[in-house]
Amino acid sequence: MSIRLQNGTIVGSGPGGDFSPTAEEIYTVVFEASTAARLVAKDLLSLGVRFSDTPATPTIQISAEVSDSKEPRIRCTLAGQVGVDTVPASADYVIINNTWYPLPHNTAAEYADLLRNTGISDPSSVSFGQYLEVQKHAASFLVEDRAAEQLAAATLSAKIPSQHPPGLAATPYPYQQVGLQWLAFMARHGLGSILADEMGLGKTLQVIAVFLAEVEANRRPNLVVCPATLLENWRRELARFAPSLEILVHTGPKRTGSIDVLRTPDVTITSYETMVGDISLFRALSWNVVALDEAQNIKNPVARRTSRAKELPKRIGIAVTGTPVENRLKDLWSLCDFAIPGHLGTLSEFEKQFPDTEPGATELEPLVSAIMLRRRVRDVASDLPPRIDVPVALTLDARSVAAYEEIRQQAAANAPNAPGLAALVHLRMFCAHPWSAGKLKEVSSPVDCSPKLERCFEILVEIFESKSKVILFTSFNETADLLAREIARRFIVPTWKINGSVPVAERQPTVDQFAQVSGGAALVLNPKAAGVGLNITAANHVVHYNLEWNPAVEDQASARAYRRGQSRPVTVHRLFYADTVEEVINDRMARKRSLAGHAVVGTEGIGDDLADILNALKRSPRIQS
Repeated sequence: MSIRLQNGTIVGSGPGGDFSPTAEEIYTVVFEASTAARLVAKDLLSLGVRFSDTPATPTIQISAEVSDSKEPRIRCTLAGQVGVDTVPASADYVIINNTWYPLPHNTAAEYADLLRNTGISDPSSVSFGQYLEVQKHAASFLVEDRAAEQLAAATLSAKIPSQHPPGLAATPYPYQQVGLQWLAFMARHGLGSILADEMGLGKTLQVIAVFLAEVEANRRPNLVVCPATLLENWRRELARFAPSLEILVHTGPKRTGSIDVLRTPDVTITSYETMVGDISLFRALSWNVVALDEAQNIKNPVARRTSRAKELPKRIGIAVTGTPVENRLKDLWSLCDFAIPGHLGTLSEFEKQFPDTEPGATELEPLVSAIMLRRRVRDVASDLPPRIDVPVALTLDARSVAAYEEIRQQAAANAPNAPGLAALVHLRMFCAHPWSAGKLKEVSSPVDCSPKLERCFEILVEIFESKSKVILFTSFNETADLLAREIARRFIVPTWKINGSVPVAERQPTVDQFAQVSGGAALVLNPKAAGVGLNITAANHVVHYNLEWNPAVEDQASARAYRRGQSRPVTVHRLFYADTVEEVINDRMARKRSLAGHAVVGTEGIGDDLADILNALKRSPRIQS
């Protein structure tokens, strides 16, 4: 009988042929001086291998091959400890640096159980979903993830085969193309995801492309849940970029109570509030993709809207947010728990393993990077135009519609005698904020009676989260006072205001103070008092809180930040209410720009004022909820 080493295992030869002794046989012969028919201690020691009575640490080793335009090839193998070669499939011991270590009892059985529980039949060909499952189920093993960087969304997304979704009525920027193909890849694999691009990078377009791909594959119905302020914006974006899709906006007092009505459209859009109120209806359907826009709305794990969102039956969950972590790592757990339930364990397990510290975040990052795609404006600046215009169509709530209609009908009745712009001032003031028009004064909070102010603050959260500066334009002094006061109070950032009451000599010094602040800051401006002459390139965000009748006034105001000396792309947010005087103004600007053939329009154009004024006085907003 003889003993030899062969491919990292001990092989014996005897009268019956070759055999592989178990770790228990070797251990008893070497350490307990037991006799064995097939083994002799001196033969084992003659191999020149040292023997340890301390078991090795079983380790799952994950590796991957990722190449352009191909699905990643992922392998899962068992190793004796981090950083060493794999354990031969038949062995229950490992030889590391010429030292023999037994593996803990039942290691092979537990490894087989892990493969079975994650559906892995061939460890040399592991799917992306199984890769995530290994991370989740490997409680008995250390995991050495050599593939983490290659399979992180930021890396993998650039390698996935590029495909332009049929029916997408847009040409995505390169980074958007990368994003939409990654989202589609995750969906094809039956996996949820988190799209956490910074504001202004077109997250909506990327999600719409996924809907198109899913409907093309005959997978429906799909659902968008968003803040009530964004219902109209989603409807318009879907109609614009995916005109082939059948869309239903599920909102308002006349919304359906029929499951069949919800089952028919390709995409249904609803608000968080309506989803919570109609949860029994939504739970009755098996949704294909459920996308949560402004998904930070479910960051509180114990909130009612969070639990209801997670009750929605779905194949795929996509959490869309520009602020994946606002205050605590627990925010991110809640988003992950929607996108891929259980991926980060239970909340109590998560909080024990990942404290709200920098080391906790560092440890968490590899587990999240594979399911979250996060790009910042500075990361993709070379792909972007120098100016990004973001129109935000909003809807008035039922109480606001009634107040608006009261003003509109009175103005329309007086129009034959006074058909000029003065007839619209009260309507425009109401759209800026009801208090500016003397309405809804009984409401104690300014946000509770203004969907526009609510959306503006949602935008500011992301701006200040990125430590950026913003200038906000409004024509109405009372609204400017309210904005400056509430921004300073809610966000605790330096805030200034320039209107006609600020002496001209003090305006540039105010801008200089604004520019010198390190981090987030806000400057509230009247476009006529501060819309020309000032250089405010410290800000890379502009918010037109109310639109100007004269398009040139708005363009001149935007040019305060978007001008020579600006080194970053400027995002211009334009807030307006659908089916109100503000939409007439928005359409007017689009028409004039189309005629002019360029971005900046002239100051003239009086000829069509009367038609636009009469149109504005006839435009009646729809009641939403």
